[in-house]
Amino acid sequence: MQKSTRKGCIMTNQERFLEIYKNNITREGADRLLTFLQEESDFFTAPASTRYHGAHEGGLLAHSLNVYDCLVDMLNRPRMKELYGLSYSDESIAIAALLHDICKINFYKTSYRNVKDETGRWTSVPYYTIEDTLPYGHGEKSVYIISGFMRLTREEAFAIRYHMGFSGTEDTNNVGRALEMFPLAYAVCCADMEAAFLMEGKLEGKLPGAEK
Repeated sequence: MQKSTRKGCIMTNQERFLEIYKNNITREGADRLLTFLQEESDFFTAPASTRYHGAHEGGLLAHSLNVYDCLVDMLNRPRMKELYGLSYSDESIAIAALLHDICKINFYKTSYRNVKDETGRWTSVPYYTIEDTLPYGHGEKSVYIISGFMRLTREEAFAIRYHMGFSGTEDTNNVGRALEMFPLAYAVCCADMEAAFLMEGKLEGKLPGAEK
């Protein structure tokens, strides 16, 4: 999804990611992590999945931005601040949303299979498969990668670690306790599901402003 941020200026997803990252994530090590993402990973071109949401080039980047938008919107609701007392820095929000899925970098590869086209002829078509070069789990893998470059707060770490909520493979008691103890984890989980199931998936390309 492309996003207009200034009058007369439409930014690409990569430009928008870099702007949000650089304007909000400024702690020690953030620049080294960004360099790693740009120069030693496929973050900006990788899919978000093999056949579900964001199963296309740039899907991971688009999904990360969608989660950011959903999280910002959720945390700006009056009841979140007035009733629940939830307030997080712009940096924490950007870190939790933009980086929650970097466990998926250098994770997918393109393979080919033969299928019949409309004329009945066999043709080779590309598809994504998984080749995990760092088998360290999912949310915990994102925390591990980030922590190699910069320190996370405990709330940020738990938000990223448990962003899959109850759809992951973790013990449900641990998930429930984590979401209760760290509301940012609950918020990121909800933002992730909104992005995956509503903004992407069946609705991908149909929402206002979505890339065709």
